[in-house]
Amino acid sequence: MNSKKNIIIIGAAGRDFHNFNTYYKDNEEYNVVAFTATQIPDIDNRQYPTELAGKLYPNGISIYSQDKLYDLIKENNVDECVFSYSDVKYQDLMNISALVNSAGANFTLLAPNKTQIKSNKPVISVCAVRTGCGKSQTSRKVIEILMGKGLKVVAIRHPMPYGNLVEQRVQRFKNVEDLQTHKCTIEEMEEYEPHIVRGNIIYAGVDYGNILQAAENDPDGCDVILWDGGNNDFSFYKSDLSLTVVDPLRPGDEVNYYPGEVALRDADIAIINKIDSATKENLEIVNNNINKLNPQAKVISAESKITVDNEELIKDKKVLVVEDGPTLTHGCMKIGAGTVAAERFGAKELVDPRPYTVGKLSETFEKYKDIGTLLPAMGYSEEQLKDLEETINNTECDSVIIGTPIDLSRIIKINKPCTRVYYDLDEKGDLKLETILDEFVEKFNLI
Repeated sequence: MNSKKNIIIIGAAGRDFHNFNTYYKDNEEYNVVAFTATQIPDIDNRQYPTELAGKLYPNGISIYSQDKLYDLIKENNVDECVFSYSDVKYQDLMNISALVNSAGANFTLLAPNKTQIKSNKPVISVCAVRTGCGKSQTSRKVIEILMGKGLKVVAIRHPMPYGNLVEQRVQRFKNVEDLQTHKCTIEEMEEYEPHIVRGNIIYAGVDYGNILQAAENDPDGCDVILWDGGNNDFSFYKSDLSLTVVDPLRPGDEVNYYPGEVALRDADIAIINKIDSATKENLEIVNNNINKLNPQAKVISAESKITVDNEELIKDKKVLVVEDGPTLTHGCMKIGAGTVAAERFGAKELVDPRPYTVGKLSETFEKYKDIGTLLPAMGYSEEQLKDLEETINNTECDSVIIGTPIDLSRIIKINKPCTRVYYDLDEKGDLKLETILDEFVEKFNLI
């Protein structure tokens, strides 16, 4: 009788748990000795709990920092390490593979069909080749079109379980108050609140089998499941229509990041967003890569339409621009919606926040040295939220541009004038999402 294979799942509190739940849990052939965690602050040094780990793991499974990976492989006689997070440059991915191999273990990437769950409802997935491409605004547009046809759409968001994993097993959000009930971070609020204010239910959590069952049987009804992907991961569910957003401000990333290339290769529809901010040369690079990787995909071109609450707080002002945190950090973006608004509405100067940062935000700038004169809205913990508030209030500027998907002034106290930026998908050209979704609705007899 063959002994069990010892496994380490290399993750970042999301895909790693899903891979375990769908592939390794209750599987007698494997022994998962540990998870590792990176990318998100303060998600290591905890336990994947017994309640979620199943009968084979009565003591749960320990989660360690990824920098301990080599030693963990050696100490536990590990046979195989399964890479399970996203938005990773191929060079970095293979550096990790080299470390794993040098420690004596195999390096594995699970294919989508090994972990995807089939729904009894039609599923539309919205993914992206990188963090910050415009996936969320695409999801919102899809939902608005379907709800306009009288359909009940339930969104399921890629996981962000940074708190108590048992309590976060299945999370349902219907009202803004639910964000507080579930003790959401800024990053979670940014993804959930835009759905809530549009009137659709959104689910998230840890156990995406249980989450899917709850969504399919939602008390408010469910006609369509929308997978609202995170980072550049592929869908946790088998999709009946798959959309992948591509960013011409980072041309070439669609063929240089994992698993964004997988998402693009599997897409039915490729959406090239931000065409109004991209050069002709960069648009050509992106188009050529789409044609090379997935010539069968239909292509939609779109602008990220920018509006603000108060233009007068930008024009001729020295402004502090606060952008979405993950987009600036592991998303590697040098520009966001707030930056575009500052340029379009005539800001006099972008104030550099680095002399004013405190605590965890200072650590963020130390780790991500290329962020520049933008302030990432880091809010994975109460400490980070406090540091963000203090940094904004320390900064000497005329006003603050809030380029995050939620209104930061609702959750932190800002001591200077601020204006919020809104951004929506605005398709250009002949092919529109409305046409694609009309075909989808007809195919599944939804009306």
